[in-house]
Amino acid sequence: MQNQDDVMKVEAESVASISELKGEEEWPNCSGEELSFQEDQTAKVPYVGDKEPLSSLAAEYQSGSPILLEKIKILGSQYAAIRRTRGDGNCFFRSFMFSYLEHVLETQDRAEVDRIKLNVEECRKTLQSLGYTDFTFEDFFALFLEQLDSILQGSEESINHDELVNRSRDQSVSDYIVMFFRFVTAGEIRKRAEFFEPFIVGLSNTTVDQFCKSSVEPMGEESDHIHITALSDALGVPIRVVYLDRSSCDSGSLTVNHHDFIPLGANEKAETTVTPFITFLYRPGHYDILYPK
Repeated sequence: MQNQDDVMKVEAESVASISELKGEEEWPNCSGEELSFQEDQTAKVPYVGDKEPLSSLAAEYQSGSPILLEKIKILGSQYAAIRRTRGDGNCFFRSFMFSYLEHVLETQDRAEVDRIKLNVEECRKTLQSLGYTDFTFEDFFALFLEQLDSILQGSEESINHDELVNRSRDQSVSDYIVMFFRFVTAGEIRKRAEFFEPFIVGLSNTTVDQFCKSSVEPMGEESDHIHITALSDALGVPIRVVYLDRSSCDSGSLTVNHHDFIPLGANEKAETTVTPFITFLYRPGHYDILYPK
């Protein structure tokens, strides 16, 4: 078994590899400068959109970069559909919220629900140990657990897929669960400040505390690999991020890069290599949900 220093080194290399995956292009932090798909998106897209065939993605770029069009063809061989989320700064957390709850609803995996509840309780204890008062986060935790229970079938409170979509589009529900994830993420970053600090300094040249206060906890603040790593580790949920960019290989063959965020120690606990059941498409500044074939 790896000791903690070895595990942290492996994870550090994993996080650092995100920049390499993005190629030589400068990826703006959710500014949407390079792609036009985000224009007026806040007004056009609900918090969580309908499931669409992947062909709808290609339609956005018909007069755009040939590299992007070719990469979308590659995506089409692996993924069947996309579900868009609103580009309001909360797209990563919103995508995670819906994708995770949808997975549990479809699988009815009660063991997974029991597992994540234990992690949620640990996240609560983490925040308390860091000095957060219960009233600042308890309502957000309670609502997430309520949604988690409601997607398990067999009770009067159980909901179907249509109701899950409706709740995800209801601001009073959706924003509360986004805040739950933001608190969980901030707690994990602060708890493991020594690990995250070098990445935070490199990204924003701020302290861990300042980063959490300005870039994690507030609604509308965009997410980067630091947020994804922290949330994945805190909740024990593996996440795959597929990158759609204009980079190309020297050999001339195009590939679509992806990175798997595997929770710390997950592969050691599993009998086989952990494969994420949540997949996001990342375009500069935005995350949407992808559905594998």
